[in-house]
Amino acid sequence: MSNHDKIRQLIEMRAQARLGGGEKRLDAQHQKGKLSARERIELLLDDNSFEEYDMFVTHRTTAFGLDKQQYLGDGVVTGHGTIDGRLVYVFSQDFTVLGGSLSETYAQKICKIMDQAMLVGAPVIGLNDSGGARIQEGVRSLAGYADIFQRNIMASGVIPQLSAILGPCAGGAVYSPALTDFILMADKQSYMFVTGPKVARTVTGENISEEDLGGARIHASKSGVTHFVTENEEEAMQVLRKLLSYLPQNNMEEPPLVANTDPIDRLEDALNHIIPENPNQPYDMLDVIHKVVDSDEFLEVQRYYARNMITGFARFNGMSVGIVANQPNYLAGVLDIDASRKAARFVRFCDAFNIPIVTLVDVPGFLPGSGQEYGGIILHGAKLLYAYGEATVPKVTIILRKAYGGAYDVMSSKHLRGDLNYAWPMAEIAVMGPKGAIEVLYNKELTAAADAAEREAILAAKEKQYRDELLNPYEAAKYGYIDDIIEPRNTRFRIIRALQTLANKKLTNPPKKHGNIPL
Repeated sequence: MSNHDKIRQLIEMRAQARLGGGEKRLDAQHQKGKLSARERIELLLDDNSFEEYDMFVTHRTTAFGLDKQQYLGDGVVTGHGTIDGRLVYVFSQDFTVLGGSLSETYAQKICKIMDQAMLVGAPVIGLNDSGGARIQEGVRSLAGYADIFQRNIMASGVIPQLSAILGPCAGGAVYSPALTDFILMADKQSYMFVTGPKVARTVTGENISEEDLGGARIHASKSGVTHFVTENEEEAMQVLRKLLSYLPQNNMEEPPLVANTDPIDRLEDALNHIIPENPNQPYDMLDVIHKVVDSDEFLEVQRYYARNMITGFARFNGMSVGIVANQPNYLAGVLDIDASRKAARFVRFCDAFNIPIVTLVDVPGFLPGSGQEYGGIILHGAKLLYAYGEATVPKVTIILRKAYGGAYDVMSSKHLRGDLNYAWPMAEIAVMGPKGAIEVLYNKELTAAADAAEREAILAAKEKQYRDELLNPYEAAKYGYIDDIIEPRNTRFRIIRALQTLANKKLTNPPKKHGNIPL
């Protein structure tokens, strides 16, 4: 074979590899409204930046007729490219090749790029569309999954790991995305579950659809497994690119600083009036967030899960920050199991990747009741407490209105090494709300009241005294637990100045293998 023939052979084999499972299966993929593995990579990465690895890898299995089903690349496309000029590694599972099922060599391809990403300190993005383990390969396929899991674990907190679920993801396949930092699911075309509807029906008798068992909306609202839901794959790639813009390349770098045209001293007079006069009346914390961040831009994480807690990324004067905020518009912003878990994991991510944390507090306490206690609210609330106390990144806290009881402590208080803690003048910082406090403190007087009118008069008088003497930010400020009481309209400027002040913060925790967070 001449050199010319060898070059022609290379070109032909590349063309064959790019077809994946063949034109018919590619057409079938498109008919389902899904993109191919390579089309997804093209959408995700900067133009002409993708460098592919292992295009000519094939499986080594002969059992059950697999020796007659050989596909170049073996069902996954791997390599590296750039997003906004920054290096990323990516693997994209190809459903057209044996349903995207994972083989020994398929896993080796993924492990190779994960190892390379760790070596150079760059994010890994997985585009998942797979039926699970390749049954014909038996334990070798299972070993392949475990090899990937181990790398996910070693990479955790070292490089950002993002997962997009763009088709099926079932069985052992779900655990690699679960070990990554963020999961995105495309609505109505992706699902995740450990065991599918058929197994559920056989074992438990439950008759349920794939969508209701493990669809995007279910995992976004009920389980909290997924962090983002998109309408289609095109939007999914945009969200992945947006998310990466807030993140550093690895745990040794700072998040990217972007140009900012939004004045740092912009006043928001509306914030002076956003807190209702009635302390029990809700308002939307998102309105506060949008008014103080750069250019009204906020990327909310887990929008549909534990809606009494808001988490997400924004910028202040071009600096990337993580925002954690109670949402008075939903369950009064109370802390419960789901909200605690949601916020704790987000805080730990920010801390791992050097992203400052801004906390906006309006919390009446922890949600009472047997359901919460039996579900382990003590342990789950402790997760949030642990996360804030462990975090060494800059922490800026604003108490807008309520900060009651243990929830005051948990929400990035000065006592958990909060760096700069501010309060609005209408802030209420106390062990509990006025009514509950008075019922405890003056139980005998209230019980001895002659009638309901006298009881109400005692309550009203004592509640006023309680509000005047204790339910204000000045009591906390007196002890240095609040660094300053600020005018709401100045909040943006005070946050930016605080972050600038803390830019060179250095804090390390005691040497240890790892802590024992209450999982």
